[in-house]
Amino acid sequence: MGIKDTSKQANQVVVEIYRKMSTASKGDLIFDAYRTGRELAIAGLRQRYPKADKKTLWNLWARGHLGDELFERVYGETPNE
Repeated sequence: MGIKDTSKQANQVVVEIYRKMSTASKGDLIFDAYRTGRELAIAGLRQRYPKADKKTLWNLWARGHLGDELFERVYGETPNE
């Protein structure tokens, strides 16, 4: 699976850069992308629930991310947000 909106030559440059990166650097990219995705998701929840505090927003995100069963096993039951 390659990048679909990029030329073949540009894609090859990206692949070569990734090949030269250390495992730690690749891991940093993955974790940064995950954090960015989480922050964007929480920002969306903040728009949907403007009166929610940080803990409630976190719980909404975590429940959506983990699913009800795993969320409750990890965090216990919480009141409906």
